[in-house]
Amino acid sequence: MTKALEGVRILDFTHVQSGPTCTQLLAWFGADVIKVERPGVGDITRGQLQDIPNVDSLYFTMLNHNKRSITLDTKNPKGKEVLTELIKKCDVLVENFGPGVLDRMGFPWEKIQAINPKMIVASIKGFGPGPYEDCKVYENVAQCTGGAASTTGFRDGLPLVTGAQIGDSGTGLHLALGIVTALYQRTHSGKGQRVTAAMQDGVLNLARVKLRDQQRLAHGPLKEYSQFGEGIPFGDAVPRAGNDSGGGQPGRILKCKGWETDPNAYIYFITQAPVWEKICDVIGEPSWKTDPNYAKPAVRLPRLNEIFGRIEQWTMTKTKFEAMEILNKDDIPCGPILSMKEIAEDQSLRATGTVVEVDHPTRGKYISVGNPIKLSDSPSEVERSPLLGEHTDEILRTVLGFSDHQVADIHKSGALDPPQKQAAE
Repeated sequence: MTKALEGVRILDFTHVQSGPTCTQLLAWFGADVIKVERPGVGDITRGQLQDIPNVDSLYFTMLNHNKRSITLDTKNPKGKEVLTELIKKCDVLVENFGPGVLDRMGFPWEKIQAINPKMIVASIKGFGPGPYEDCKVYENVAQCTGGAASTTGFRDGLPLVTGAQIGDSGTGLHLALGIVTALYQRTHSGKGQRVTAAMQDGVLNLARVKLRDQQRLAHGPLKEYSQFGEGIPFGDAVPRAGNDSGGGQPGRILKCKGWETDPNAYIYFITQAPVWEKICDVIGEPSWKTDPNYAKPAVRLPRLNEIFGRIEQWTMTKTKFEAMEILNKDDIPCGPILSMKEIAEDQSLRATGTVVEVDHPTRGKYISVGNPIKLSDSPSEVERSPLLGEHTDEILRTVLGFSDHQVADIHKSGALDPPQKQAAE
């Protein structure tokens, strides 16, 4: 079966997380992703957070599935020649270098376009044009500057970053969409173009409901926030709202049976108005269905702490899975707090390919995330990440068409090997 992006060749100059997330997604859809790495070193994450000595870390393997690796010293004259040939043969160059690195390598946009007018150059940066565009950005910096941290946490506590990598992986997903869009436009225009995704922009896109609330705040208090019901005044910026729902329906994380010893024995519970009467029946408060102090959403707002306290009395008598089973029968919105251990062992996620088991030649078997996007006519297969430089000669021969003699010359030039240290005299 033909893959969705079969025939598309990606020149992957990415490292760490944001860029590799993007190129891995394209590889899962069938693109031939050629990862260019520094000889002897490779992507820095190969050696970061290693749990097994002298083996590529999970940090690297889980972000670089389905790719081929070539080592190349782009400062070496012969290495620059090889890179020029790769640019001719590829459709997209993806990079998440710091600002100006590609230019300093000797391959600015204008030169790449001259080499291959159809080439799409896709870049992830920390910020877009403006006062911070030259600043280096990491995951948590992006979450802070994109508005997520200021609106995460409890209102009487510090701003918090989330464990979900919305700055790195989130921006990688945004860039992947930009690349596919540019590839589609190229079918009409015949030309390549630049695609950029700033991490600050990507985080803000994911935090758009808070920008929505910032504008609503100008017209009065945010009535779905717990502090409104508690009579606490709002300031001039969207506050941290704890575990309130962002959709206008009151929601909280509540204790379940076993919470004393299990840090994840909790369930998220939403008191959605259309199922309020069913909630009253489930928790044993049928009189609340007609009581004027509880019957309507507006009158419940000042009583949310009391209401959720009563609901929690019920959830604490059930495990999170028992509570979910009971509540789902009545279409009451809820969700158990799943630990990473529970997710890793979830057989339904294995069945859908959301969690996959991968076999690696030096690490052995490990589990990873699979493609979160499912296509009916192009199923994704997760293949292991490449060893450093594993496909160097293969790419030189099959992609660039170099002869054995040419490959030998390139090796002899040192363009594929770590720079030799000068012996001390």
